[in-house]
Amino acid sequence: MESRPLRYFVAVAEELNFARAAERLGISPPPLSRAIRQLERELGVTLFERTTHSVAVTPAGEVLLREARIALDALQAAGRRAQRAAVPEAKLVLSVKADGDAGLLEPILERYAAEPGSVPVTVRLSGWQEQPRLLRRGEADAALVYEPFDRTGLDAETLTVEPRVAALAATHPLADRDRLALADLGLRPGDLHRFLDELRKRGRDLAQLLTLVGLGDLVTLLPASVAARYPRPNVVYRPVPDAPPAILAIAWPQQSCSTATAAFVRAATWVADAVRDRAADARPVQTLGS
Repeated sequence: MESRPLRYFVAVAEELNFARAAERLGISPPPLSRAIRQLERELGVTLFERTTHSVAVTPAGEVLLREARIALDALQAAGRRAQRAAVPEAKLVLSVKADGDAGLLEPILERYAAEPGSVPVTVRLSGWQEQPRLLRRGEADAALVYEPFDRTGLDAETLTVEPRVAALAATHPLADRDRLALADLGLRPGDLHRFLDELRKRGRDLAQLLTLVGLGDLVTLLPASVAARYPRPNVVYRPVPDAPPAILAIAWPQQSCSTATAAFVRAATWVADAVRDRAADARPVQTLGS
């Protein structure tokens, strides 16, 4: 199977409109329609249910869409890695969302620089949910990314698991409480990720979100480490014990054979373990009767 009909198919499946897909691909609708018909004949399945007013992906089409995206990303990744391999000075590209490293980025980079096989690191600041795609397409070698994320074609190791806190304006009616529950925020545990997705659409990074919080425009949930790292006079942080924890992972492509990437993963897990051990040592020792 060639890549061109797969690209055509993905465009139609994402647009659910042949005219828009053709415009996106830079071709006219008739050859696009013929290419899809030919692909259906080759596979012996119907990929789209078509009417005069709508286009819908069939169950067989849903399967092909998932696999086609992986295949096309793999092709792009192969080309990019070949191009990067031809560059005299090797580099490791690390994808990180701004303020999405739980404070581990600098110590990880320091530890990695001491690892045998380390190379210069380029940090690529990425948008929400962008990192897995960059890894699959060969645009990044590793990523610091919060769960949940699409693990298709990726390996990952958990670095930190920390509670979440609610960030509220200091003038918010709930700000005088010592702790909150998800129900106080009108949420259930299953609503959390949808809630966070909607919030991130309103503010592209942490600074923007906290500005909106301080103005009283919204309430958000953040990893507890943020409260210590980003104090603001007009924002208060309150524990939310029943919120699912914030889990930070180091992720990389499954097919990676890079010794530099492997060394970076080792450095990241070493730093995370060291931070966790220091936190455990700092906890007060409980005795019987305490």
